Amino acid sequence: MLLRRPLYAAVLCLCFAGATTFAQTAPTAAPGAEQAPAATPAATPPAADSGAQGNAAPAPAQTPTPQAAPNAAAPTPAKPAAVPLAGPVRNIVLVHGAFVDGSSWNGVVAKLQRKGYHVSSVQNPLTSLADDVAATRRVLARENGPVLLVGHSWGGVVITEVAANAPNVAGLVYVAALAPQLHESAMDVMKAGGPMPAGQSISKDANGFLWLDRARYRADLAADVPEMVTRVLAAAQVPIAAQAFDEPVDQIGWKDRPSWYVLTTQDRAVSPALQKSIAERIGAKVVPVASSHLAPVSHAGAVADAIDHAARELSRLQQ
Repeated sequence: MLLRRPLYAAVLCLCFAGATTFAQTAPTAAPGAEQAPAATPAATPPAADSGAQGNAAPAPAQTPTPQAAPNAAAPTPAKPAAVPLAGPVRNIVLVHGAFVDGSSWNGVVAKLQRKGYHVSSVQNPLTSLADDVAATRRVLARENGPVLLVGHSWGGVVITEVAANAPNVAGLVYVAALAPQLHESAMDVMKAGGPMPAGQSISKDANGFLWLDRARYRADLAADVPEMVTRVLAAAQVPIAAQAFDEPVDQIGWKDRPSWYVLTTQDRAVSPALQKSIAERIGAKVVPVASSHLAPVSHAGAVADAIDHAARELSRLQQ
C-alpha cells in the first residue's frame, strides 16, 4: 500500500542509489602498473604510499581532532587546510543507498581502477543506519593508507556518521546525497526539500521495508538510464527498513574534513535546490552534473572524474 503522508513519502525517495543489474562488487584492487593521469603532479602510483600509512593517523598539532563535538546549530562554511594524514590519496571507498547494492557503483569502479586507484564498494544491509555504518567501517578497516569516502543518496547519511571517528578518512564526496547536521535524521534533512515525484513510487510492506513501484522506476529515478537497464534495476531492488530514515546521526564527519558535492541537476528524488542547500551548509565544493538521481549509473564517467579531482586535491593538501 502506498504511503499515506505526502511528506513522508517524499522523504522515503531519497535513497535510490543506482543499478543492481551488475555483478556484486567486492573490494577491488587497482592494477599496480596503472596510475592516475600525469596532468596533475600530486597523483602518484599506489605503490608509493600504500605500505607505510596503515589505518593509523598521527595528527599534526594544528589539525582538528575528528572526535571533537560539533556544533549542530551553526552552519560550517569553513574547511580545514589539512587532514590528519600524509601522502597521496589512492584509496576510494564507495557507499551505496537503498533499493540496490554495491554493484550500483560498477561503472565508477571500473573507471577509477583505470586511473590507478584502489577501490572498494561497500555492501550495506539496509536494515538500519547503525548496520550500514558497521558495514562501512569493516571495509575502512581493511584500507591501507588515506581514504576518500564517497556516498550516494542515502549513503551520504552513512558516510557522515562513519567519517567522524575514522582516522584514515581524508575527505568526503557526496553524490546527490544527504549530509545531516548533528542529531538530524535523513527525514529531517528531506523536510526542507518538499515533496518530490519519486515519493509516490514508494510502498511499505508488512515487515516495515520499503519498495519501489517498478512501473515508475525509470521516469522518477533514472530517466537517462536505458529502459532495458532500469527494468532489471527495478526487478533486483533491495528494500530498506523504513525506520532507518528516522535514525539521527550522532557524529558529523564533514565538520573537520574537506568535502565535495556532485549535484544532479535533473533529479526527481532529491531536489537540486535541496542538494545545493546541503552543499552550502557543509562547505562542500559543488560539481554539477546534468543527471537523474542515478548518476553513478547514467554518468559514471562524470562521477569518477569528480572523485578523481577530489582525491588529487586532497593529495596536494597532504604534501
